[in-house]
Amino acid sequence: MFHNIELDKSQPIYIQIKNYFRTMIAKGMLQKGERLPSTRELSMTLNVSRNTVISAYESLMDDGFINVIEGKGAFVADINVSSNSGWHIDWNSRINDYATAARDLDIVKHEAAWKKDMIPMSSISPDPELFPMDDFKRAFMNILSLEGYKILNYGYAKGYKPLIDLLLEYMEGKGINVDGKDLIITNGFTEAFEILLSCLVSEGDSILCENPTHNTALKIMKLKKLNICGGNMSEDGINIEDVKRIVQSKKIKLAYITPSYHNPTGITMPWEKRMELFHTLMSYNIPIIENGFNEELRYFGSHISPVAAIEGNGNSVVYIGSFSKVLFPGLRIGWILGDKSLIDYVESVKRSRNIHTSFIDQAVLYQFIREGYFEKYIKKVRRVYRQKYEDVVSAVRENIPDAKLYGDGGLHVFIKHEGIDSRQLLKECIKKNVIFTPGDIFYIDREVKNTFRLGFSRVKSEDIAKGIKIIGLQIKEMKNKG
Repeated sequence: MFHNIELDKSQPIYIQIKNYFRTMIAKGMLQKGERLPSTRELSMTLNVSRNTVISAYESLMDDGFINVIEGKGAFVADINVSSNSGWHIDWNSRINDYATAARDLDIVKHEAAWKKDMIPMSSISPDPELFPMDDFKRAFMNILSLEGYKILNYGYAKGYKPLIDLLLEYMEGKGINVDGKDLIITNGFTEAFEILLSCLVSEGDSILCENPTHNTALKIMKLKKLNICGGNMSEDGINIEDVKRIVQSKKIKLAYITPSYHNPTGITMPWEKRMELFHTLMSYNIPIIENGFNEELRYFGSHISPVAAIEGNGNSVVYIGSFSKVLFPGLRIGWILGDKSLIDYVESVKRSRNIHTSFIDQAVLYQFIREGYFEKYIKKVRRVYRQKYEDVVSAVRENIPDAKLYGDGGLHVFIKHEGIDSRQLLKECIKKNVIFTPGDIFYIDREVKNTFRLGFSRVKSEDIAKGIKIIGLQIKEMKNKG
């Protein structure tokens, strides 16, 4: 049977041999006391060196799977292997309402998936081809040299102290007063928002947000069984009259807003409107959770400070930041900046769930930023993404002239087109190898059917006009048929 061992170059040969025998023994296919081939015999059978087989046998012996008797050979150890015919549980019948709802709201499982050769206008993740790999490697090696084994040990729930201090400075650079505030590192935006809601709301509470809004945030709010009150989006952000109507008629516990490069519309709220929104919510004593989404990807105009900068030395705005849509989303590093007493509770909730965010990831990111690589990277990608943004706007205006186009920067634009069903449009475009995100997943009740989001970050420059032209042609065909 040992002729069936298939070896490849994916990992060391001795480990493959070890794993083969380990699996055979664990499954009961090799019984207690059964003799294994000699190292010489197996090396000849597999055409590998005898030392390789010796290393495999030594590793099996270290793991307790075989015994080696000098002068006699290697034998299967006394391993407890189950011979039970099988005990089966109907897990579907045991799933609770939370898990069922999570699955129902999981767009990865229910939305159309990108396939090879498609023009990927559904993604708003950064283009990995722009990642500064050499700089990242240098930062990685430098932090290992500086920290040594310490960075591979358990860390702290709040995060890696040098990174916390650096991000506090970063927040001050955005005009936010950090006096009386603290910062905690999280696994991206998703964990940050979920933990904050776990600390601040209960089932049935009302929360104010834009409509449409970030699908992940919407999913979390629905899983918390909150009463989601949406203010419609105007061309310059959430409609303030809607906000006033909602806060006057509902007991709102929290407000969740994304004032810069809003997901999905891409709208950036002007400073005057941020002030008006802040003072409206302040008059009703409604705390704000601000999502600092893609603030780094500003292509035009002057910097607009976050809403958190309006409060001065107050503590009413909790800011969630993340570099996931700008840099290395695989690192999953975000943060919450908020009142010290609030962060104290957030820290305990985080510790109860996952102890801490990966310390080595935090340390490498700290080193990457500290050495100036992040600043260099942002300068480069702003130029690349700005050109793509301008190409998208130009192509939409040329190929979908009747569409309403939203988006002030970032990595996406939002399209509204009267008389079309974006689901049906997507179905036809997929046949032509173009995929985008239908807009209904961003609305509270999925009530709007004539919108869609176009991401351009991972689309090759030459494919932007091609993809949007295909979308425009499909819209014309649908309208002609209608």
